[in-house]
Amino acid sequence: MRAVALTARSNTGLLEEQARAFRPRWIVVTDQEAARQHDWSGLPAEVELLVGPDAIPRMVADPEVGIVVSAIVGSAGLQGTWAALEAGKTVALANKESLVMGGPLITRLARQHHAHILPIDSEHSAVFQALQAGRREELKRVILTASGGPFRTYTSEQLSGVTVEEALAHPTWDMGPKITIDSATLMNKALEIIEARWLFDLEPDQIGVVIHPQSIVHSLVEFVDGSVIAQLSPPDMKLPIQYALTWPQRRPGVAEKLDWSRAWRLELEPPDWERFGALRLGLEAARAGGTAGAVLNAANETAVAAFLAGGIGFAGIVPACRSVLENHHFDPNPTLKQVLELDHWARQEATRWVGA
Repeated sequence: MRAVALTARSNTGLLEEQARAFRPRWIVVTDQEAARQHDWSGLPAEVELLVGPDAIPRMVADPEVGIVVSAIVGSAGLQGTWAALEAGKTVALANKESLVMGGPLITRLARQHHAHILPIDSEHSAVFQALQAGRREELKRVILTASGGPFRTYTSEQLSGVTVEEALAHPTWDMGPKITIDSATLMNKALEIIEARWLFDLEPDQIGVVIHPQSIVHSLVEFVDGSVIAQLSPPDMKLPIQYALTWPQRRPGVAEKLDWSRAWRLELEPPDWERFGALRLGLEAARAGGTAGAVLNAANETAVAAFLAGGIGFAGIVPACRSVLENHHFDPNPTLKQVLELDHWARQEATRWVGA
């Protein structure tokens, strides 16, 4: 196994460091200005630099590429996921927005080109693993776990005063700012509900959520006889990434292991759907299908960016998303072009909302 290509948006220093270490055939920088400003004189001669987002489809379609890890944050990851599936590749999917925005389009494309989608999100990897304990017709439902973020015990009044610094202090996971804020609002779990619907071909009411602060149980699958299968491991993304890369085999791993010589207390509790209204939004969007997921995702990305910039309060993120979602022109069977157009519209609408 080797890296054929690596991509970055603007973190050119780390990308060049990785290029020197792993000597891929290509590196891609999608931000043209960042690529222009960087001194590439230290780049190994055998590594070709490609610039701009249009380079990603060219790269993923190459016959030398067997697995594409789609891990670009947000809606920007959709283009690469689409190109990889269109080329019949196996896609190890960490970019949940691909399925949130275009779930039925993405899954249909995969079927048409005999491509595989393997989940890297810890929750969906857990479901994928647990589903192997029974036949599909024996499945009753899946239950996604959520840490609850740093504010799971906060009242609505306390949530209204949350600062950016407090929201970025996640108790168990080390993630980027956008995903960390999504975990604090539970919007991350809302988007995962939509993702799970399309990834596992579920009815929305077959998807549940429980709060699990320790982040050891990553998700559970319940079968019709009442048996519940859970996947457990420390909160370390190396395990789901490795499983997607080596599937269907399991290999000795580098991820942290559970220490069975110590006592464990694992809590599971139902979420508060009123305090964390993002969950309800996610379930509504999963039930609606069509353009609802794309609009919710775009509105949330815009609202989170506004919160991080100090332009909106923490408690305003979810209401902004609901307002945009409820006021868009819903289409139950959109094309990819319509999805991308509504993504652009929802960002403009959310920007107006947070600036009002």
